Amino acid sequence: MVSLLARLSLPGQRDPGARTARHAPVLAAVATAAVTVLGLLGVGLASVVVQTLDPAGGMPVAGSAHLAGRLWLLAQGGGLTLGSGPLVLAPLLLTLAVAWGLSSAGRGVVRACDLTGGRSLAAAVVAAVGTHTLLAVLVGLLVTTPDAEVDLLRSAVGSAVLALLAVGWGTARDSGLLDDVLDSAPGPVRALLRAIAAGLLTAVALGLTVVAVALAADTRGYAALSGSLGGSGAGAVGLLALGVLLLPNAAAAAIGVAAGPGFAVGSGTLVSVHGVTLGAVPALPLLAALPDTQAVPLLAFASQVVPALAGLVAGTTLGRRLRETDGGSVVAGLWGVLAGVLLGLACGLFTWVAGGSLGDGALADVGAPPVATGLAVALQAGVAAALAAAVARWRSSA
Repeated sequence: MVSLLARLSLPGQRDPGARTARHAPVLAAVATAAVTVLGLLGVGLASVVVQTLDPAGGMPVAGSAHLAGRLWLLAQGGGLTLGSGPLVLAPLLLTLAVAWGLSSAGRGVVRACDLTGGRSLAAAVVAAVGTHTLLAVLVGLLVTTPDAEVDLLRSAVGSAVLALLAVGWGTARDSGLLDDVLDSAPGPVRALLRAIAAGLLTAVALGLTVVAVALAADTRGYAALSGSLGGSGAGAVGLLALGVLLLPNAAAAAIGVAAGPGFAVGSGTLVSVHGVTLGAVPALPLLAALPDTQAVPLLAFASQVVPALAGLVAGTTLGRRLRETDGGSVVAGLWGVLAGVLLGLACGLFTWVAGGSLGDGALADVGAPPVATGLAVALQAGVAAALAAAVARWRSSA
């Protein structure tokens, strides 16, 4: 009787799931807007709390709101035009937080509306990307001042790309679309992607280790640089927070040194294993990790193992996850070469995203060279990944 009534019910009541799916674009827009609102509130609140440490009162609430909006846009690839020139440098830790929020919003919409693909899923992604981009442009208009003009086009493109990648990843993962694509792809694509991710995470973790050791070796320089800026606890805490947000950028610079090309902080400062050139740099305590002399530090030479270690991790992960039908050790070694090359591409993209500009002239170029870094990592990691994949495949099949 229940099934008969269900078949005889009104057309609008036949499929509750279809009605829910029609609401997916609206829900995606609301969820994406919530990410922007909560993110801006969080960054703004942190800025206000830091300003309360200043005995002189610090910036007003409106100034903290402008600062939060500008950081939010910079984290998504936006840019500012200051009196000293263009400022284009994404604090990547904040970028990762934004991406996580957008991905979670997309996954939540998929679960709430029970989306499995098709037009409903595409409509939800389009609505999320459009909403996020529109809000980014609106924030840019609100925080633009004569002394700090927001590059609206760059902010719109950057926020759209980030939203597309993050929301697309979240929706594809929870809807099952990603699994379907990977299952239908030829070759061990799933194992290859896991190997690249493992190698990249290893390279970033080792890069952060290099930065931590460099800072620990010059704690006096960090304290002197922080104290030379004057001000009160607000300035010290604010600079510490900014340094934390820029830690992934510093890790990318360390990967550039480890790969060989090094990194630059403007035209006057270059650090690599081939030599060190020191010039004027911004008064940021995180830059205390730079060498104090023209001599190449021992840490720079020790970091040369980073690409090989990342390749070993990638190759081992690949060899262990290959299926029995994917071939033996020789085939695994060939796939390992590809994994190392793609790992180099990933590191090149990472250094490209982490770099930027801090003004005109001497500070127009900051970061490691993406192409040279990617090629160097691909060469070193490719050899290590091939050997590790062959050995891991041989051991797993023995």
